[in-house]
Amino acid sequence: MDLFNKTTAGLGSIGQYADEAEGYYVFPKLEGELSNKMQFQGKEVLVWSLNNYLGLANHPDVRKADADAAKEYGMAYPMGARMMSGQTKYHEQLEQDLATFVGKKAGYLLNYGYQGMVSIIDTLVDRHDVIVYDSDAHACILDGMRMQVCKRFVYPHNNMVNLEKQLERATKLANKNGGGILVITEGVYGMAGDLGKLKEIAELKKKFEFRLLVDDAHGFGTMGETGAGTGEHFGVQDEIDVYFGTFAKSMAGIGGFVAGDKDVIRFLKYNMRSQIYAKSLPMPMVMGAIKRLEMIKESQEYKDKLWVIVNALQKGLKEQGFNLGDTESPVTPVILKGGVPEATQITADLRENYGIFCSIVVYPVIPKGMILLRLIPTAVHTLEDVEYTVECFSKVKEKLENGKYAKEFKTMTA
Repeated sequence: MDLFNKTTAGLGSIGQYADEAEGYYVFPKLEGELSNKMQFQGKEVLVWSLNNYLGLANHPDVRKADADAAKEYGMAYPMGARMMSGQTKYHEQLEQDLATFVGKKAGYLLNYGYQGMVSIIDTLVDRHDVIVYDSDAHACILDGMRMQVCKRFVYPHNNMVNLEKQLERATKLANKNGGGILVITEGVYGMAGDLGKLKEIAELKKKFEFRLLVDDAHGFGTMGETGAGTGEHFGVQDEIDVYFGTFAKSMAGIGGFVAGDKDVIRFLKYNMRSQIYAKSLPMPMVMGAIKRLEMIKESQEYKDKLWVIVNALQKGLKEQGFNLGDTESPVTPVILKGGVPEATQITADLRENYGIFCSIVVYPVIPKGMILLRLIPTAVHTLEDVEYTVECFSKVKEKLENGKYAKEFKTMTA
């Protein structure tokens, strides 16, 4: 059989809608300045889909730092992988600054967040070890585990009673194999906005011997008194053995980092294949990240503005009877009842008639019969944006409950 037969047999659970969805529902093109309002298909829309939490993406000081670095170094410098010819004092400075900010001894830069998490897991564990992970783990965590043949035990999302049971199983197996245990959780779960139970997991260290890896992609910069993450929020940052953060959210850039004890980071530095054999992060990204981190550390203004919008949006939606699940973070999921037909009509109505652009999630990402509108508040949104959005969502909710969207879909496809 021709290997490529599969490419025409079917595009998968999401790709099955490609012909109808591409360009509008998936792979949409947002244009213009990165802000609360942008252009979509020639119209201005209020955007709630950018992970630009602190509003730094289009900040003039950030733009200047990026531009100055591009002018001085170009996009190519440094050439080569870090280990061979791509090392600079600025890469080292950024690593140490990030580590210090999140309360760790050492750090190491990663070219991409997703790839970085895959590589961290692949490097830290071998066939003798055991991984215990949350059932709602991000795809990068799942892919990282697939790289290894070690035994894995999963516990239902945030179920600490079951986690303890899995740790009992893991301990027996690790002792038998002569290996160790790695527990993996997230600080903030990016779809539902709820927090990993870091305090309870850390407490289990008194009973079991394991190391804790936390993916804090959505928590870095947004959670904790200083923005140092979800561990800081819970007061257990010291209990996190390996801390992962990305530049793609609060830092409004590309790349990521891992932080921990010096021995652990040194081991990753010399064994993480995706970094050993990959070109070093270009200087504009490094210098830009240094500037972003400096701004985050020197001023609480950006995080404070973010939380004003978060609290207003979530309060307003709850007062109108919307189900936001268990979110305790800026991630704001609006959970509705319905299927793909209603979801397409809601999306089109919001964009075309109300000028609101937000991400919409349906089966198979979430259970059948559910629609999730995922809103990402940022520091560049305004209270007027919040008021308008709550008002529009209330009208949409009424239409959904009255069956208007289901009828429109039937008419359209008849």
